[in-house]
This record gives sequence, structure tokens and C-alpha cells, in this order.
Amino acid sequence: MNFNELGLSDKVLQAVEATGYTTPTPIQEQAIPIALQGRDILGIAQTGTGKTAAFTLPMLSRLETGRARARMPRTLILEPTRELAAQVEEAFVRYGVNHKVSVALLIGGVSFSDQEAKITRGADVLIATPGRLLDFAERGKLLLTGIEILVIDEADRMLDMGFIPDIEKICKLVPFTRQTLFFSATMPPEITRLTEAFLHDPARIEVARASSTAAGVTQALVASAPGPAKRETLRKLLRSAEDLTNAIIFSNRKRDVALLTKSLEKHGFSVGCLHGDMDQRSRMTSLDAFRNNQVSLLVCSDVAARGLDIPAVSHVYNFDVPTHAEDYVHRIGRTGRAGRSGTAISIVTRADQRYVDDIEKLIQKKIDWQGVTLDEVPEGEAESEVVDARGGSRERRHSRRTDPRGADTRGTEARSPEARAGDGRTSDARAGEGRGSRRSEARGGSRGSEERATTPRERAEAPAARTSRPDATLAPPPGPAARRNETRMEPSRGEHRRYRHDEDDEVVIGLGDHVPSFLLRPVKIKASSES
Repeated sequence: MNFNELGLSDKVLQAVEATGYTTPTPIQEQAIPIALQGRDILGIAQTGTGKTAAFTLPMLSRLETGRARARMPRTLILEPTRELAAQVEEAFVRYGVNHKVSVALLIGGVSFSDQEAKITRGADVLIATPGRLLDFAERGKLLLTGIEILVIDEADRMLDMGFIPDIEKICKLVPFTRQTLFFSATMPPEITRLTEAFLHDPARIEVARASSTAAGVTQALVASAPGPAKRETLRKLLRSAEDLTNAIIFSNRKRDVALLTKSLEKHGFSVGCLHGDMDQRSRMTSLDAFRNNQVSLLVCSDVAARGLDIPAVSHVYNFDVPTHAEDYVHRIGRTGRAGRSGTAISIVTRADQRYVDDIEKLIQKKIDWQGVTLDEVPEGEAESEVVDARGGSRERRHSRRTDPRGADTRGTEARSPEARAGDGRTSDARAGEGRGSRRSEARGGSRGSEERATTPRERAEAPAARTSRPDATLAPPPGPAARRNETRMEPSRGEHRRYRHDEDDEVVIGLGDHVPSFLLRPVKIKASSES
């Protein structure tokens, strides 16, 4: 079948021909004729199957008649991220080259007044993220009563990002008689409930088993120790890949994206980054540089995992194994798009084994190991992360940067719940050890440099070792003044209190850290006259 048989208008067909496409994908072949009939659609298809064109092309055909009014768009497309929204806008520009269709984009990080001006002039197509759309609606700057077609794209990603309550509000603001096109790669129970509430007798189109991965993607697992060894493993993989033209590298956390980007730059790789804390201009600059081959590697968080159409990505590397199995499907879907082949490699530490098991269960496929397995990773490397007192994990480090006062100079950023979940990753790990280092230094130095006496008797019998320390040199005044003016040493937190009672004796009182100091001062009791 070709596009001429789907019922699209001549103007749309001319635009499709100009892009070079001749044969529709399965989701396009099934969805376009039904969308042109005005029926609701529930589309379930893995990423990279052409879902954007499946709703863009029939919408353009239907928008050839009619005209938008001020503040009342005719169609609404909801996307979970700014990048996806901008990508859909590009699709309308490409396929709507023969149409006089006005398109407005409502996303965060862009001037509110500029977007308001577009809405005021009237928009045939409104592409928005849920938060910014509700912001406009609540301010009275936008009316949704004229919506004819509502598209909810990447619905399972909406669920992951917490947008379902916003979606429910928006569905209640649009007319009951609208046509709804609903697309999702997976169908968790919450998404199923949403479709039952807001779709009316939808045509269910499922072109691939839910949560399946593309057949053209070669998948592999690579075992590694955590911490710096993991970054070295990634660099070896990048250098040894023979057919690598460009690659997307995924990390679970935003701060690790920046750290990994700097590490790769330091080792001479051409790399850009993309994560949720970047402003919109920086995001688009990074994406454009990657699309135009100005950089060959793009390090990103899951903000880029869903729906981004970046042609001819040869490799995807999961620097961190995703904690949600569905995210794995979307990540590796960035390669092997439109029938191309691709490679997806995940770097796995021992802490990631349970996530790998979840992924293999979801995709119903065993992923092969490349090289050694986790059981063959040397124990000394694999055990380079230790558990701290709070149940999290931190890297075991053998060097420490200190300032002249002996204080640790590394980051002390509070660890997030995700970091405490324990896979021994980088900056938080160093902060955790920094706290331990400061406690150690406050006690007067490293345990390795001087063996401490372990019992009160041993401490009492070893005054020379203690008086050699700067904080232990205390000379008592001679004679009765020493007993009258009891001189107290102020200990650091967690250290035993020591007091001199006379010239020849030092008594170490091993009480707890939180005993009030006045209880530790010697109390002189005057002898009664009868004694």
C-alpha cells in the first residue's frame, strides 16, 4: 500500500512526496483512514514507528476547510516534554508546506507574551505541554471550547511525569463531541482507566506487542564495577565501536549527565548534553548540534528518551540501567528507527541486576552479555562501593582533597532519595565520604597514621603518644593552683573528655557525646568539721 490509497488530500500527498516517503508504516496505514472518518483511536505502538505522521497527516487534510478564531484553536496536541512539542511543530511545518495553517506552540522556557500573541491571532493547531496550557486557560487567555480534534501523545510518559491529573482537567475543558486520538507505547492500568473515561468507542490499533523492542536493534549487556571504573568502561566501548557514527548516552540523574559530559570532554570526545534543568534555548542548541553532526555524542536523562526523532542514530548506551523497565524500551528506541539497524548496550553493575531482570521480563527476551558477566567481575572492583549508616551507598575512595585547615573540599550536596537507593554513583558518593572524612579529621588525624589505645587503662598508660598531638599539649600550673583551677580541654565531637587533676595524673573519662559539660567538672565537697 502507498499513501495515495489512504484518502489523504492532494496537498498533503504532494508534501509527503516531497519528503521522499512512499510507503506508510503499519501504524500510519491503519490509523490514517480511521482518523479521516472522525472516529476515536487508541494507538499502541512502540517508539519509532511513525506515530507523529499518523495523526499529523489526517489533521492537515481535515483542517483544509474552516478557519480558527482568536483565542480558540481548532485542534490540540498534548506532549509530555518541550522537545517532543517542538518536534511535532516541525512535522506540521514540513507536511503543511502547501497549507495556510497557523501553528502555536505553548511550552515552558519561552516568553509568555510571544505565545499569547500567537493565540490571540488565532491558531489552527495548538501544540502544548499540559502545565503551560493550563496556565493559559486559568488566566483566561485561551478557550478550549472550539477544539475539534484532541491528540494525547506518549500517554505512558505523561503518567511517569505525573501529568495525568492535568490531562483529566484538560479533557473536561474541551467539547464532548471532539475526536480523540490517544497514543501510548505501553498500557499500564492507570492509562487504561483514562482511555475508558475519555474515549468513545475507539478503534484499537496495535501494530506491535506492547513493550516490545525494535527487531533491528542489537542489544547487549556489559558488566562493570561502579564509580570511575564505569566511566572507563564506557570510554572503552566508545573507542572500540567500529560502526559508530553517533550515539545517545543515557544516565538516570540530571547531575550525573553534567558530570559524565565533562568527563567525556576531558578525554577528547565530541559531546553535548540534554537534561531537564537546562533552559529551552540550551536544549534546542544541544539537539541541533547533535542532529547536524556538530557533536557525535549526546548525554541525556530520560527527558530525551520518549519520541525524539533523531535520524540515523547508530548506537544507544545506557550508562545507568533504567530503574523502570518501560524506560529501557523507549531509550533503545532512539536507534533502529524506520527500519534501520542499531546497537543498544547497557553497562551493568551488581546493584543493577534486579533492573535487568525486570527488563528481560517485560520484553520477554534474554539479553546477551558482551564480554565477561557480573560473576566474572573481580571482587575487588565490584565491591568498591560500601554501605553507609543510612542504608545508602558510597564509593570507596583512596585519595582526598583538603584545604590547609584539613577540611574536605569536595561537594556536600544533600543526597536525594534516588541517590540513597544505592548504586554507588559519583558526586553523591564523594559527598558521603566527605562527611566521614571530616569526622575522622576532627578527631585529630587518620587512624592509619597512629594506632589509638583502645581501653581506658591503655590510654592512661600512654601519655606520650597523646601529648605529641597538638590538641593534647596542656601544661598544668604548679602547686595547688592546678587543683584549684581545674583546666578542661574542649574535645571535638565524638572524642573522650580528658581532665588533669594534678601534675602527675591524667584521667580519661569515657562518657557519651551528649553529656552536659557541667556534669563533667569535678565537684569539691568541703569536709565537715566533725570528720
